[in-house]
Amino acid sequence: MDAELLEAARAVMRISLHAADQIGGVSVVQLRALTVLDREGTANLAQLAEGMGVTVSTTSRLVDRLVAAGLVDRRTATHTRREIALRLTARGRATLGRYDDLRLSGLRACVDSLPDGAREQALVGLRAFGSGSTAEESAAAGDPADTADSAT
Repeated sequence: MDAELLEAARAVMRISLHAADQIGGVSVVQLRALTVLDREGTANLAQLAEGMGVTVSTTSRLVDRLVAAGLVDRRTATHTRREIALRLTARGRATLGRYDDLRLSGLRACVDSLPDGAREQALVGLRAFGSGSTAEESAAAGDPADTADSAT
């Protein structure tokens, strides 16, 4: 089972890296930051760092580059002047949308290449895998509503 899991992870990574290469000018780490900001809506530096699993100092330098590229808007938070509020710009949202479209195209090509029966089995497995990873992320984030659902 381990070999199959690693091969699936490598296949998904190849698709993601290929999509990032097609976009050009934006690193995979920057795309990850855009993805986290898209999910959060608005985040401060610590929230973005936590969502990415990196340090605040690393995130600070990354945000500087994203702001300079016009992908992220950085403003003083409305609730406290000591904090910044980060959100995607229209350009950042468009870049992330293109990245997602390219990844979906690669994933669809993989799934479409499977025989009908295997395709249906793969989709069932992917749905279960996606549900499991969502529950795992919610539990890690301490979201009691989602963790209660996964316990039943």
